[in-house]
Amino acid sequence: MTLTETETSAPSQEALDAQIAELTAKRDALAAAEAAANPPKPKGLLHYLGVGLSAGALALVVLVALLVVVIPAATGSRALTVLTGSMAPAYPPGTLLIVKPTPPDEVRVGDVMTYQLESGKAVLVTHRVIEKSQDTNGNLTFITKGDHNDLADDDPVKPVQVVGTVWYAVPWIGYVNNAVNGDLRPLIIPVVVGLLFAYALWMIISGARDKVKKRRAANAAP
Repeated sequence: MTLTETETSAPSQEALDAQIAELTAKRDALAAAEAAANPPKPKGLLHYLGVGLSAGALALVVLVALLVVVIPAATGSRALTVLTGSMAPAYPPGTLLIVKPTPPDEVRVGDVMTYQLESGKAVLVTHRVIEKSQDTNGNLTFITKGDHNDLADDDPVKPVQVVGTVWYAVPWIGYVNNAVNGDLRPLIIPVVVGLLFAYALWMIISGARDKVKKRRAANAAP
C-alpha cells in the first residue's frame, strides 16, 4: 500500500479572529439568555431588615465576647455572676461583673468590692465599701454593705480577703456565663463558634453570588 503525505496549510489569522469572534458572540448570547431567564430579583424591605438584624446580632455577639472574655483575660480580671439581690438595683441577679485586681490600700469608700467570705475559701461576696479604717497597729479593715440591705455586713473584711473591685458590669449575661463555664461549656462553645463561622461563610458566598449576577447582567446589556 502506497501512502502519500498530504500537506495541510495553517489557518490564516483572519480565520482565527473570525472563530474567536463567533465563540465570543455565542458566549454573550448564552449569558444574555441566562440573564433574561433569571433576572436579579429586587431586594425588598424584609431582605434589608434581615441583613440589618443579622449584622446587629453578629456585632452584639462580638461585643459581648470582647467584654466578657477578651478584656478580662487581657487584664487579669475575673467575670463573676450576681446570684442574689443584695446589690439591686445597680447589680440585679444575672448581672455579669468584671472584677479587676485592686490592692487593698487602693480601695476607697464607695467602691464595690469583691472579697472572700472567709480567707482562702471559694465563696465570694460583692458589696459596697461604706467604711475603711486602720487601727493603731496599721491593720486595715473594711465595713461593707449590700445596697439593697438595711444593715451593714456583720464581719469586717481584712486585706487578705480582698479579691478586687468591680470594673464594669454587663446586664443579663451572668447566667449565660455560668452555663458556658459549667458542664455545658464543651457543647456551647463549639456550637457558637460554628454558627458564627457558618454565618460569615454564608455572607461571603451570598455577596459573591450577587456580584456575579450583576456582572453578567451588565455584560448582557446592549
